[in-house]
Amino acid sequence: MNRLALLASTALLGLSCLLVAPPAHAGAVADRVKARGELRVCIWPQYYGISLRDARTGALRGLDVDLSAAFAADLGVRLTHVDSSFVTLIADVLEDRCDVAMFGVAMLPSRAEKLRFARPYLASDIYAVTTVANRVVQRWEDIDRPGVQVAVQAGTFMEPVMAAALKQATLVRVAPPATRERELESGRVDVFMTDYPYSRRLLDNADWARLLAPSRPFHVLPYAHAVKPGDDAWWQAVDDFVARIQKDGRLEAAAARHGLKPIVRLQ
Repeated sequence: MNRLALLASTALLGLSCLLVAPPAHAGAVADRVKARGELRVCIWPQYYGISLRDARTGALRGLDVDLSAAFAADLGVRLTHVDSSFVTLIADVLEDRCDVAMFGVAMLPSRAEKLRFARPYLASDIYAVTTVANRVVQRWEDIDRPGVQVAVQAGTFMEPVMAAALKQATLVRVAPPATRERELESGRVDVFMTDYPYSRRLLDNADWARLLAPSRPFHVLPYAHAVKPGDDAWWQAVDDFVARIQKDGRLEAAAARHGLKPIVRLQ
């Protein structure tokens, strides 16, 4: 066999190994968690009611903060939160920056192609937030009209949904360090789209904000915790945890503490 043929044969053998080899960490996440004595949980620390970090104290509060602590306790390990976002979610999970993502992740088809979801524990529709003084958008039906500026958080499921839904209004994608609230308060947008958990932030803290709910279901999506594919045992551990807290009252109690009981899923 000449040198070129040998090289080609070696390359093909290497490629075939890559195609048939199991994932590098298949079946190993639970072992790594146990060996480290640590559960690493990806969160988005700007998600009110879910995983919000207090800017002054640095303390985290929210439904998935409580649930991640409960999961770590069930596993008998310490908990470490890893800052993530909806933009970096897939890369953070696939590149093993965390063992599980727990921050109200909507089960989008595009995410399901890359990640594996446990059973849903929340389900939310899309809501609109405008200002009390806004005269352009006063009802849900006023949103999709010429000249209306509609903001969405970049990377959230609202972005593709509203891009497809809006026919006359203009979609404005907001990425950090800008925020939807500042864009709305400044008048640069007329309304921003969000889900039920995030809408609570303004309703609980801003007397200038007004919530607009769709007159009928608009785009209800389930939320679930996400892991890297290829490790059935670890996915089962996460899914079993959700099943337990749905039955033993921990999920319902945590949802009630954070004002999310209307969207909790107990089965």
